Amino acid sequence: MTDVLRQHAEHAFAAELAALAAQDDRPRPERWKLSPWAVATYLLGGELPDGTVVTPKYVGPRRVVEVAVTTLATDRALLLLGVPGTAKTWVSEHLAAAVSGDSTLLVQGTAGTPEEAVRYGWNYAQLLTNGPSREALVPSPLMRAMADGKIARVEELTRIPADVQDALITILSEKTLPVPELGGETQAVRGFNLIATANDRDRGVNELSSALRRRFNTVVLPLPGSLEEEVEIVTRRVGQLGRSLELPELPGGAEEIRRVVTVFRELRAGVTVDGRTKVKSPSGTLSTAEAISVVTNGMALAAHFGDGVLRAGDVAAGVIGAVVRDPAADQVVWREYVEGVLRERDGWKDFYRAARENAR
Repeated sequence: MTDVLRQHAEHAFAAELAALAAQDDRPRPERWKLSPWAVATYLLGGELPDGTVVTPKYVGPRRVVEVAVTTLATDRALLLLGVPGTAKTWVSEHLAAAVSGDSTLLVQGTAGTPEEAVRYGWNYAQLLTNGPSREALVPSPLMRAMADGKIARVEELTRIPADVQDALITILSEKTLPVPELGGETQAVRGFNLIATANDRDRGVNELSSALRRRFNTVVLPLPGSLEEEVEIVTRRVGQLGRSLELPELPGGAEEIRRVVTVFRELRAGVTVDGRTKVKSPSGTLSTAEAISVVTNGMALAAHFGDGVLRAGDVAAGVIGAVVRDPAADQVVWREYVEGVLRERDGWKDFYRAARENAR
């Protein structure tokens, strides 16, 4: 597994999960690998009695994680809602890994997701040869999760067409998936539940019906509450990505991460961090995930084409690419911000020059 570019959570953090399981003496719902307390500890981090340090997977309000974990222990499905870049997919994956030891039972929502991806399909060679049978049936990830008592995941639920979304209603309300072609059904066993993620900021969103929304307990994942919190998130994820991509740890990283996060937060909020200057906000979301991408790309530039030090010039182009999505309106917003805010900011002359040069 060492050659895999991105390991599943249950493999990447196998040692932490094993340590938690070994020391977890609290009640566990049936077929859960860990107790709800241990699942929350896995996501939020902490030190175990034997000295094992569990790294935080999510930096944010503890209550958000506790409500999400508790929901999975009931008969209600979990909907993680938030603007793009608030770690919905990340939290979903780690919850499934901690609860079921398997985060791969996944349906990726798109405008073209068919109903078969939610229910089941057929092996048409066998279907034509032998007719409908269990051998010809191709179960969806949800169907497999129901039969095995595991957590299934549906990413970008609101991108899925409404008629396909509604195929979930029977699964979530009756805990069964009818297979009329075989005159039977697949019933969910204990341990089964569903985690869905959604946001309402992207184009191409299909609103959930009230009938489907009632089957979910909705947990809203907020944007990081403070500059320090967001810097910590970006620093941690950049370090993990850097190791997986075999990028060296570069001098200057901490300063440039703080700068990128500061720029993103100010443009997102429409005001500078000191509250003194109002700025216009661009059309993009400028999420924490985009900040992570900008810094990681800057590290690669510095490592392969620079002098081995992460500098303002290595991240400036990525920042501009994230900010300027609408070439007309966003370009004006960026120039006003550069000249009105960055130009006079102490200690930012190199970033100001890099921002001007890359904007030409």
